[in-house]
Amino acid sequence: MSIDMALYDGRPNSGRRTSPRMLHLSSHGEALTTALALHTDPARHRLGRIDPYGDTLFNQQDAGAAFEEATALLARCTTEEQRAAVRDLRNLLANCAATPGSWLAFLGD
Repeated sequence: MSIDMALYDGRPNSGRRTSPRMLHLSSHGEALTTALALHTDPARHRLGRIDPYGDTLFNQQDAGAAFEEATALLARCTTEEQRAAVRDLRNLLANCAATPGSWLAFLGD
């Protein structure tokens, strides 16, 4: 199972006439899924809300709040694949937090 990440310039599937534009798509196979499963607590962390089997959306505020969690998660990664996935996650969270109206979608299997 893997989680893909997609950064959009608007809310995906919002019912608007025009679809939001995808700004970035990222896939790291199982590395991100494994890192999130081992190191996040759904009750305490925003990153723990990411559903590995469904889709999860973060808005600008969610992304900004989750950035520090991703920084702490990076320090706990045990493989280079996990570190690369979490570095990419941090970059996308930072971009989402800094881009008005953007959304970060986590696309589970």
